[in-house]
Amino acid sequence: MHVVMVAAENDRLPNCKVGGVADVIRDIPYALTEKNIKTSVIVPDYGQRQMQRQFVADIAVPFKQHLETAVLWRVDEQHGVTQYVISHSLFSEHGGAVYCNDDGRPFYTDANKFAFFSAAVCEVIEHELISDVDVLHLHDWHAACVAVLRRFSPRFERIKHLKTVFTVHNLALQGIRPFNGDESSLEAWYPTLSYDGQQICDHHYPHCFNPMRAAINLADKVHLVSPNYCNEVQQGSDHQAGFFGGEGLEHDMLLAAKSGKLVGILNGCNYDYQIPESSWSSLLESAESNLFIWMAKHNELQSSHYIAHQKVNKWASSPCQGPIVTSVGRLTDQKALLLKQPYNDVMVLDALANKLATVDGRLVILGSGDAGLEYLFSQVMARNENVLYLKGYGEGIGDILYQIGDLFLMPSSFEPCGISQMLAMRAGQPCLVNDVGGLADTVEDNVTGFVFSGDNISEQSQGLVARFGQCIDMFNGDSERYHKICENAAEKRFTWEQSAILYREKLYE
Repeated sequence: MHVVMVAAENDRLPNCKVGGVADVIRDIPYALTEKNIKTSVIVPDYGQRQMQRQFVADIAVPFKQHLETAVLWRVDEQHGVTQYVISHSLFSEHGGAVYCNDDGRPFYTDANKFAFFSAAVCEVIEHELISDVDVLHLHDWHAACVAVLRRFSPRFERIKHLKTVFTVHNLALQGIRPFNGDESSLEAWYPTLSYDGQQICDHHYPHCFNPMRAAINLADKVHLVSPNYCNEVQQGSDHQAGFFGGEGLEHDMLLAAKSGKLVGILNGCNYDYQIPESSWSSLLESAESNLFIWMAKHNELQSSHYIAHQKVNKWASSPCQGPIVTSVGRLTDQKALLLKQPYNDVMVLDALANKLATVDGRLVILGSGDAGLEYLFSQVMARNENVLYLKGYGEGIGDILYQIGDLFLMPSSFEPCGISQMLAMRAGQPCLVNDVGGLADTVEDNVTGFVFSGDNISEQSQGLVARFGQCIDMFNGDSERYHKICENAAEKRFTWEQSAILYREKLYE
């Protein structure tokens, strides 16, 4: 069996990672080869100069009433997995950024380039530039137009006979664009395409094309990245109550479930890894070196970086005597909605810092994303001596935080699967998580970590603060019990081998 995976990210390649999907695309193909499944991976070429390329073919791609030329390159081939990139100026014209932020025109630039990418992938498969393909495995809305062209374009015959699997990594991002009347619209991309708008329109904006919904309806199998999240997406979201479910696509998910094509399979984690040098001093050294790198990217010094650097210098002369609480991840409302809620005249994050201060503990947060959240977290750092917020991303410092932390904070409002909690558990750091999605599938309360819940945002916020306090009290007052939970977390295994077996049984066969 030969599976071709199509995605926007791939951490196997340099500068091709933004979120967790890149980790999946990096790891699952090699687990599949152990189950005798040959895998090829195709992503856009964002202009990474570090890659060694082997020319495969020029690709003629009809797009926007023009015949564009893209190039297919082979950039790696080993262990039964072949890595490809497709080059075109649309992918590299924004400084190599994987995603662009179009203020006022959501997904305008990204939808353009991923629509072209999908068309190019279809040409690659149709002309057998990658041969003997059995399954097309599409990831998130960025690859969804492959499913649309497969179903509706008479140009592609070979691809119609292939099984198509669609994996939803983040249902909150759906790539919605108009059907027409815009340079970045379905009819602008594919002007001769005859399609069934009822299957691919957005429920709330019927004049718009919804790539996520289209792929859910048109694929042969739909894969959610944890069993619990697979159940959640079949229910309507209620953001006011703090529940994030189907995000408007719950009816499509229910139909997919009733037809037997909806499957929940948990992502895996790599347990064959080199443990980094990890200590309080190595954390501070890594923090300082990363801060210098982030500072150098801007002409003006950002206050968040300045305050963080001052804090690192101060902490260098005052080693931490209490528990170290860590958090690593992108700053979005998905991850941090509860942390910014009010609690007794302060923010929840301040309340956690205050509790930690009573036992001389420290809180270290690594991540960037939403500008408003970056500002709030910088403010919290400024008014709490025991909080360090590092606005940026550095894999080395993240690895150290997983190793040295005593408690990992991951209070996501929704989490399709999550990888950070697995990485923390792998290092023996128990996690405090919300009882949602893949977090509920991976963290067992008082056994491998700690879990809070609530029927609305207020109850969840109160539950988070209360459970955090209980964790800190256990760390200080019942070290034997706490250490056992750490051991249980380190022994837990979520392997890609398990995932690969289920991929074969439930998605491909």
